[in-house]
Amino acid sequence: MRFVADGLVAAAILTAALALGAAVGETSIPVETVAKTVANRLWSAGYALDPIDEGIVWNYRIARALVAACCGASLALGGVVLQSLLRNALADPYILGISAGASSGAVAVAILGLGSGFVSLSLGAFAGALLAFGLVALLALGAGRGPAAIILAGIAGSQLFNALTSFVVTKSATADQARGIMFWLLGNLSGVRWPDVSLAVPVALGGLLICLLHARALDAFAFGSRSAASLGVPVKRVYAVLIAACAFMTATMVSIVGSIGFVGLVIPHAARLIVGVRHGRLLPASALIGATFMIAADVLSRTVIPGQVLPIGVMTALVGAPAFALILIHRPVAR
Repeated sequence: MRFVADGLVAAAILTAALALGAAVGETSIPVETVAKTVANRLWSAGYALDPIDEGIVWNYRIARALVAACCGASLALGGVVLQSLLRNALADPYILGISAGASSGAVAVAILGLGSGFVSLSLGAFAGALLAFGLVALLALGAGRGPAAIILAGIAGSQLFNALTSFVVTKSATADQARGIMFWLLGNLSGVRWPDVSLAVPVALGGLLICLLHARALDAFAFGSRSAASLGVPVKRVYAVLIAACAFMTATMVSIVGSIGFVGLVIPHAARLIVGVRHGRLLPASALIGATFMIAADVLSRTVIPGQVLPIGVMTALVGAPAFALILIHRPVAR
């Protein structure tokens, strides 16, 4: 019964957040109109609505809110998993070099014209993210396969791909191209549409399922990989599956919306303060908090400055950095 009750509460919170994301923006639209739009589109309810309001809600805001939710949930899940596997409170999905690789892939398409117009910016970013992860994985294997090797390899890969991105932008980009790339690198949901939803939702749900199936194994990693192995956990397989899942989720979300910081770092710590450290509850709680946080950040990015949309990465950093400071004060890192 508790599981059902928790599920209903989570569904209610997520539904309210999605409704807020669809109703609030440059032009406020009543929540009732949002509900009627969904009813018209999904069940042909036949409500008489302003075509402009209905188009804004369905074609723009609901799709944007859903992708924001998937992005927040995926990054938060990645943070929980990596902090547990690597036993490092500062680990987040971008430590694998994925964001830097995605940036290089996007720059290669947008500025160098790689793909001759047949490769989109998102596809280029996805390919760059996977390439960076592959390089980091090879470096980690060569350096000893342990958590410290993964972190150091991720740092090295991030620096390499960030340098490549800066080199290409400095050498080859026009002023307009450089501005567009910088806006994308800070996170941008403005171009999100329903095809992006059809990609983001299965990836986020699949990643959540994989993580939940390994919840008990993640609990065992709290005492280290050797202790986990002594408890019967197949350490190498769990490492490979979960890190690959985190990489795929992060690569997909970064390819859609760009680089968004602090979500994978802050949300897991906030969730631990609320539900504790058991991953059976921590994983879904982190996904829900991450989804809600991203929707709220997107709403703020559209409304904090009238007539201007801020990159969502700016909002997550402005909110996430002080929140992380408060978490550190409330729960200092053990020495």
